[in-house]
Amino acid sequence: MEKSMLTFHSTPPLALYIHIPWCARKCPYCDFNSHEARGPLPEPAYVDALLADVEQDLPRTGGRCIDSVFIGGGTPSLFSAESLERLLSGLRTRLSLRPDLEITLEANPGAVEHGRFAEFREIGVNRLSIGVQSFNNAHLQALGRIHDRRATFTAAEAAHAAGLDNFNLDLMFGLPGQTVEQAQADIANAIALQPAHLSYYQLTIEPNTRFHYAPPTLPDDETIDAIQERAWVELEHRGYQRYEVSAYAHEGRCCRHNLNYWEFADYLGIGAGAHGKLTDPVAGRIQRLWKRKHPRDYLASAGLATSIGGDEPVQETDLPVEFLMNALRLVEGVPVTLFTERTGLPLSTLEPVWSQACTEGLMEADPGRLQPTKLGLRFLNDLLQKFMPR
Repeated sequence: MEKSMLTFHSTPPLALYIHIPWCARKCPYCDFNSHEARGPLPEPAYVDALLADVEQDLPRTGGRCIDSVFIGGGTPSLFSAESLERLLSGLRTRLSLRPDLEITLEANPGAVEHGRFAEFREIGVNRLSIGVQSFNNAHLQALGRIHDRRATFTAAEAAHAAGLDNFNLDLMFGLPGQTVEQAQADIANAIALQPAHLSYYQLTIEPNTRFHYAPPTLPDDETIDAIQERAWVELEHRGYQRYEVSAYAHEGRCCRHNLNYWEFADYLGIGAGAHGKLTDPVAGRIQRLWKRKHPRDYLASAGLATSIGGDEPVQETDLPVEFLMNALRLVEGVPVTLFTERTGLPLSTLEPVWSQACTEGLMEADPGRLQPTKLGLRFLNDLLQKFMPR
């Protein structure tokens, strides 16, 4: 049987993710491609590799403009402003960039020298994502973090002083031994630092982490529910809109880069282990590719065909659930037209499961939107399971 082609009338927006894999210490819950820095970092060589990587990917972009850049890790703020400036300058000469480009840099409160945020702002970084996780020193120690609560306050003060008010705080709940009151204290401390954006997500035990092999005792479901309910109420009261399952923002401060993922748009991924997703309207397919994972292998192969760790099309049968895994994380959902625009499939592909989910109160019965109800958001995994290929 001849393989069918997806039908696209346009290409989606395009974002760029840059992975810098080194960190000061590997946390016991972390399953990201991160490696403890032992000795000086190979900053010049790695920036060279990133620029060679993006040059190799240029033909895949179709000349599209980059809407946002996210520099993640690891702990990218371990790199000097000079190295990051050379990287950003190199990107500007190679790519078409949106004039009001959002450039986010991840930072660890325990790995930021005094004055570094001002340097980052000067080179074009206009958004920070600061990995706080908790303000409770005992919890920070249990999570293997290298900072304490004072370091977080210092980092937030430095961000404000540098004019980088558009910053996110990453905060976890459901920590080992955490009570509802302790979680509330974390929320209060976070709000006091006046971030524009807050990512508030539950600690989960992932395979191939130290916590997986030696699991800590986590709060029970009743405690988790109480923590979430109180956080939602307090954050809304303080002017933070919950726009995604785990994301809250002041008006106009939603993360543009993450919205790109949740709306199933395209992205380039450069750096060790970075993943990309690209739509090819002519070939009628959506392609995923990823780069060699270990920094040593990546440095040796960047810019060459051997730098590609893998490359495969997204199967047509998987597209509906892949789209919904992202889109239904958004509290307001997405217009129904976005499904066809981004997957190349007719909307009828979602039937009859969509109608059933509406009947069961998991999705809003709005023919113009694909939107979860409050119940659907709460039981999102159960909702998505309904759309899995049979």
